[in-house]
Amino acid sequence: MVQQIPAVSKTQPPNIKTHYNVVKLLVIGLAFHLIYIGSVFDCYFTSPVIHGMRSYGRNEEAPAKRLVLIVGDGLRADLLFNANAFPSILDAPEVVAPHLRSIAETRGAFGISHTRVPTESRPGHVAIIGGMYEDVSAVTKGWKTNPVDFDSVFNQSSSTFSFGSPDILPMFARGATLGKVKTWSYDEDEEDFTKDATALDIWVLDQLKVLLSNATTNQPLMNELRSDKVVFFLHLLGLDTTGHSYRPHSKEYMENIRVVDTIVRETEQLIDSFYGDSRTSFIFTADHGMSAIGNHGDGHPDSTRTPLIAWGSGIRGPMPDSTPSSHDTYSEPWRLGRLYRRDVEQADIAPLMASLIGIDWPVNSVGVLPDVDPTRPGYLDTRTEKGDEVRGQAVLANAKVILEQYRLKHELKKRHTLFYKPFKPLTDISMTETAPPILKIAHFNAQGNWSAARQASFELIQQALTGLHYLQTYDRFLIRGFVTAAYLGWAAYASLYILRPLDKVPSALSTSALISSVTATSWMVLVAFWILFAIQKSPWSFYVYIAFPCYFWREFLVQIVPAVNYYYLQAGNSGHPYAHAVLSGIMVVGSLLGMVLGYTHRSIWSIGFLLIGAIWPLTWNKGLISNNLTTAMFWTLSCMITAIFPLLSVDKSESLLTITLGGAIILLSGASAAYYVLKTEKHLQKCRILFKLFFLQGILIALTMLITSSSVKSLQDKKGLPLPNQVAGWVVLVSASALPFLSPVKTHTKWSKILMYYLGFGPCFVILSISVEGFFFVAYSATLAAWIQVEAVVRHNHIPDCSLQPSSPRSPTAAKRDLSQALAYTFQLDDLRIALFFLFFVQVGFFGTGNVASISSFYLAPVYRLIPIFSPFYMATLLLFKIIAPYIILAVSFAVLNDALRLPPFSLLLVALTLTDGMTLAFFFQVQDTGSWLEIGQSITFFCIASLLLLWSAGISAAGEFLMSDVITPHRFASSQKTE
Repeated sequence: MVQQIPAVSKTQPPNIKTHYNVVKLLVIGLAFHLIYIGSVFDCYFTSPVIHGMRSYGRNEEAPAKRLVLIVGDGLRADLLFNANAFPSILDAPEVVAPHLRSIAETRGAFGISHTRVPTESRPGHVAIIGGMYEDVSAVTKGWKTNPVDFDSVFNQSSSTFSFGSPDILPMFARGATLGKVKTWSYDEDEEDFTKDATALDIWVLDQLKVLLSNATTNQPLMNELRSDKVVFFLHLLGLDTTGHSYRPHSKEYMENIRVVDTIVRETEQLIDSFYGDSRTSFIFTADHGMSAIGNHGDGHPDSTRTPLIAWGSGIRGPMPDSTPSSHDTYSEPWRLGRLYRRDVEQADIAPLMASLIGIDWPVNSVGVLPDVDPTRPGYLDTRTEKGDEVRGQAVLANAKVILEQYRLKHELKKRHTLFYKPFKPLTDISMTETAPPILKIAHFNAQGNWSAARQASFELIQQALTGLHYLQTYDRFLIRGFVTAAYLGWAAYASLYILRPLDKVPSALSTSALISSVTATSWMVLVAFWILFAIQKSPWSFYVYIAFPCYFWREFLVQIVPAVNYYYLQAGNSGHPYAHAVLSGIMVVGSLLGMVLGYTHRSIWSIGFLLIGAIWPLTWNKGLISNNLTTAMFWTLSCMITAIFPLLSVDKSESLLTITLGGAIILLSGASAAYYVLKTEKHLQKCRILFKLFFLQGILIALTMLITSSSVKSLQDKKGLPLPNQVAGWVVLVSASALPFLSPVKTHTKWSKILMYYLGFGPCFVILSISVEGFFFVAYSATLAAWIQVEAVVRHNHIPDCSLQPSSPRSPTAAKRDLSQALAYTFQLDDLRIALFFLFFVQVGFFGTGNVASISSFYLAPVYRLIPIFSPFYMATLLLFKIIAPYIILAVSFAVLNDALRLPPFSLLLVALTLTDGMTLAFFFQVQDTGSWLEIGQSITFFCIASLLLLWSAGISAAGEFLMSDVITPHRFASSQKTE
């Protein structure tokens, strides 16, 4: 006999007790996604730094006695080398850097130094000076006084004298042997984006002059300067500052290049005059380039291609070009096609510098000396008597340094890994010095067979680098496995809060045997992995990572197995149709894949607006459209206007006219909305208060337009930012942004509060705009307002309650009870569409103010209207504020929408939480650690943004419920709501 299962009412009583706590779900979800962001770095970008390696490379017969390293921070290769690099500038010289160009043409070697992401100053200088690439997350460790935990050329020198930015020099001083690296830095306040940044570079040259002059009367200093293996480091920040302020194709950037060229020429003259022995090597390069809009950080080729020019003692002169040519379409405008162009990876500069002055190579260096490759000329000079011998020793040292790193990592991995599978080509390496490949290279050197030594060294280095990558990614398969299980487990776990099987399925169906077996299995899996991680000395994060999928799947299986049986019997008795569910599933998958594609093809978001704004309304019945024609037209029009913005180029020029028009549109739209709100308000006293509030907000927007206009003109005229403008800008921005949260009106309506926040953030989209951001803010807000109305029309077939009569304020106790009521939410398949709309609007918010594919698409120029002095933290905070502002409107609109649909708080969020990780998992498997730097940088950005969607979505929902708590009436259950 089939056991009779008691029927369960589809409309639950209002006071039902539930097993599901939304607060618990949100806390677990936030913790899970925050922690799992680190999984992409553990899987793809773990730190390469290890300790305990032996040093190699010291050569007392080095070709140079000292080295001068000059870094033009933020210098693009094309704008240095191109002939007629600035065609749009009147009277621009054909050759912008004549001294550096003459070196490349007559007495030095040149090429491109290819950087890696992130293209920021810290990782760029680490690669140049340390010969290694920090893991991508290292940029988050800061720019200033972080002690570094890796070796560097500076640390191996006898003394290093460094001059430049306080953001760079302390990194290497604190990471080196005490007293070895001496620094001279200007004050941080001198990094003013509104001033002529060339003064910073001239200051560096002046300090070098003072140092050499002081040595004439300071014998200890003179002795130290005249020692062998001395390094001079000149960090020239001016180009980076000028590029941020005026962009790379500006006259200011061009003039700064000319100043740098003059500094290089005078530095060379100073050094040659002081020493008079022609035993100095010079290296000129850049830590990163810069995009056309004056930013960097991503993997765009303009940010990853930097110049490299080397000359002086131990460095070869120009060589005729090879066949096939070393040049391509990128270097064709250089007009240097007759000369050989030798490109390097940025980390290759460190071994080149170490070889020139004969110091031990940085032990963490993975750079490959350009001279190792037997198929291409390098940078070392072999025309001297001992040139070949120096190069032979250098290529041997290069092989030893990299093989030593492989050997040590291999031993560590072998010691701590169960069922270890070694890298086959280097299985027998136990000691670096006596390794057969090393002995083979040494043998070729002893015979004077330099070509064979280069070939053998090149092959060994390539094998060792491949082995290092093998060891670096040894745990990748394991990590991918539990990451996949975790994200799928989260989706399964979150779905329980929608389906709530424990509330709907008779408890008799959940057997203790099932619970015990699933629990025991999950604990066995967890403990087994913990033992494995302990043996392998895995990072602590691995222990936390594996706990999440074990917990998620345990909870899901314990609850879903009896529920499946229950619903199977229900379906068998009632013939429940599944066609609608299948179609909804296809819609979800298709929508998520479309959003994934939208990260690389911005036009997808415009297509999305076309689908939801024009196509979706065609699916309504004719009566619904005819009875709500105004609402439907408002929705379609606002979607079509907002669809324009993803199609616009992210490369924008500062336009005061567009900024002012944007402010005017915000004012006019706000005035129209205020007229509607006040016209329908019947309470005279409240109407007066609201009028005064809206009028004050309008005044603040108008003041912002005036202040911004004055500041932009002053900055464009290079007069700096007037202090009154800076103070007034801050006062107006803070006052306008704070006013909605401090409003004295206690009896707002839904629409008056939305309008208050809209006007409150209007000044942000004036003073922090560079072009069309104000127009986007208007269109985006209008679309959200239309969304509230159109969803209520579709769900309830009527216009949503726009009554201006205030709702009763909720007490803390009532608010807490309202949150628990979300647990009683009854899921509908149509809620999947609404949740997808919500996720769509969340992501479109990023595309309105910049390209989500690149953090460097957010402009710094508007920030100078408030912060002219370089301050990364505060500047980044302003940029984030500008990005967040539209989401305040989304937050309050989503709360009102939830209320208009007569749903308990956070109901729709529960649906969205089950969908977000479909995108996250897709992006996780698309992360790249090889290929172009643009692809690598974008893949990381995509994953991080998708991972933060849950945090962002939950924050938006919570913020909206909080901000609108006094005007929305919580609905426990709607008798008219459809149920499954």
